[in-house]
Amino acid sequence: MLRYVGRRVVSLAVSLLVASVVIFLALEVVPGDPAAYMLGINAQEDTLAALRAELGLDQSRVERYLSWVGGMVQGDFGTSYTYRTPVAEMIGDRLWVSLPLALYALVLSTLIAFPAGIWAASRRGSPVDWGVMGVTQLGVAIPNFWFAMLMVLVFAINLRWFSAGGFAGWENGLLAGMKSLTLPAIALALPQASILARVMRSALLDTLGEDFIRTARAKGLTRGQALRRHALRNAMIPVLTIIGLQFSFLLAGVIIIENVFFLPGLGRLVFQAISSRDLIVVESVVMFLVFAVVMVNFVVDLTYAWVDPRLRGRR
Repeated sequence: MLRYVGRRVVSLAVSLLVASVVIFLALEVVPGDPAAYMLGINAQEDTLAALRAELGLDQSRVERYLSWVGGMVQGDFGTSYTYRTPVAEMIGDRLWVSLPLALYALVLSTLIAFPAGIWAASRRGSPVDWGVMGVTQLGVAIPNFWFAMLMVLVFAINLRWFSAGGFAGWENGLLAGMKSLTLPAIALALPQASILARVMRSALLDTLGEDFIRTARAKGLTRGQALRRHALRNAMIPVLTIIGLQFSFLLAGVIIIENVFFLPGLGRLVFQAISSRDLIVVESVVMFLVFAVVMVNFVVDLTYAWVDPRLRGRR
């Protein structure tokens, strides 16, 4: 097991290194000068040069990359060009919105998908199965931003059960904060729940056709008992893969939803930083999200090894 973990740690480090190079180079080719954007089109050249030197933009690309990566290793993500605030503080403040939102959506997705997938698999070919598959197909097809705007129209404007946007803040209580995140979480969760339910159903049906399930049935277990006692755990590996990918997507892909609901999270921070040419914020936030995605996949790999010990010996 230690050897398996060691290989995964090396893979994680290499992935982060490659991602840092790609992110830095991708933003380097973006046109525009942050100093000129900050000072305006009428700024004098000597003033622009002084600001570039202050921001470190007068250094070579290699020097800026090494300085950026070296700072991140020490927990220093740099200072925002626009707000003159440490980027680490900005990420920390916004993370308290984006992370609970992603977790909330993931919990909702799992609570919806698991019963639906198991129910459909246990009644294959029945009207229940067809109904679940039809609803999940619709859930996959509907864009989450359109569904988010529809929920705002129904539950915020017409029924007035929720606010149309904004975040109440955790200082006003857990209930107020969760209420602010409920509509965004549902908008994120339902498409993901549809995908997860279909994967759960497919994995269970594949497992129910295995020889060990037929043996369990021959010993007197009903189809439902064989599904719960034997098939469910053996069908979890593809499901865990999807859950890991979904959490990564939910954490790194909330830019549109956070802008629909005006939530002060990481997604909205990236959008604002791009608009203001605050490249150090964009680089650092994207790198942080990549780190989160890689770490989630690392945890999923370890979970694989726990669910199926045979995987520990594979390279």
